[in-house]
This record gives sequence, C-alpha cells and structure tokens, in this order.
Amino acid sequence: MANNLLEEIQQKLRDASLQKTLESHKRFVPDLDLTTAYGVPMPVLNLLAQQYRQGGFELVDALWSAGAVEEKILAAKMLGKIAGKDPAKALALVEHFSAEITNWAICDAIGMQSLKPLVKKYSKEIFALAHKLNHSKDLWQRRLSLVMVEWYTRDQQYHAEINKLVANLENDKEYYVKKAIVWLKRNLEKGK
Repeated sequence: MANNLLEEIQQKLRDASLQKTLESHKRFVPDLDLTTAYGVPMPVLNLLAQQYRQGGFELVDALWSAGAVEEKILAAKMLGKIAGKDPAKALALVEHFSAEITNWAICDAIGMQSLKPLVKKYSKEIFALAHKLNHSKDLWQRRLSLVMVEWYTRDQQYHAEINKLVANLENDKEYYVKKAIVWLKRNLEKGK
C-alpha cells in the first residue's frame, strides 16, 4: 500500500514542480543537490501532508527513503501529523532520519514539525534525544539537537536544559550550527 501511495505522491510532486521554485530552493538552500529536488512550493507539500497522513509510519518511511528533498520534507511534515499515535516510533524515526540529513531545510523540517505533537507530554524523551545528537560528529545532527528544542524556549522551566545544549556547541565551527545557536539565544531572551 505504501508503495502505491508513494508513486501517487511522486506523480503529484512532478505535476506541481515549477522551475521558479527550484531556482528559489537553490538560492535559499545553497547546498541543495538539484538532482534530488522537484521544485514544489511549500503550500503544495503542506496540502499533501494533510491528504496522505493516513498512510501512517510506513508511508513516512517510504517517502524518506525515496530521497528527494521534497519527499524528505513531506515525510517530516507527515510524521508531525501522526507522531501522537506512537510517540516512541516517532522519536525513533527522527533519530534514524537525523543520520541522513543533507541540508538545513530538511533539518529544520524534522526539528520543528516531526515531534510537534509530542512537545508537551514527551519533553524528557525529546531532550534525551537532543543531548545524544548534540555530541554527534555530524553537523546536521548537532543543528537538529538545537532546532528540536526551539519550542521549549517559550517556557522558562526548560531554559537551563537548552542552555546546556547551546553551551556544548558554543565553539562549533559549522555555519549552520552557529546560526541555530544565535536563533535559540534570541528566542531564549524573548522567553524571559
């Protein structure tokens, strides 16, 4: 079933692809491999995530494995729509996906959307994963460790834990990790 839905989605992505969107992707995501992109606008991905969320975890995994940037972002968005059905599975998928992130757009889609329904009830598990990824050699896992706790900058009870994650990466040399640090620090200031 997931393969049929995957083929259906891929056809919709091909049908919705636009050259101007592909060019825009390249401007905003400089390290994007254009051979793995359709050029589909974000509103279309949002609509597809809503339409196909019933495909469940199997479809999320199939989309991720398919490999195009929009398929991965769609997988992240769909995971956010179904994560509450099996929080342990959602967390495991985020950890699995984290090893295959190739740019900030995919990283931020996973970090901001995939675990959103779990933020209130599963903060302990989310922070445990963030701490694990925070010490990774992979720059995208380190960035994800920060992005996935951004939701908690709004609540002072989590600020000390976020500051530990930030402090560990304070001297990180990677541009996208530095940007995530600046982003979190700014949001922590707002949350005071």
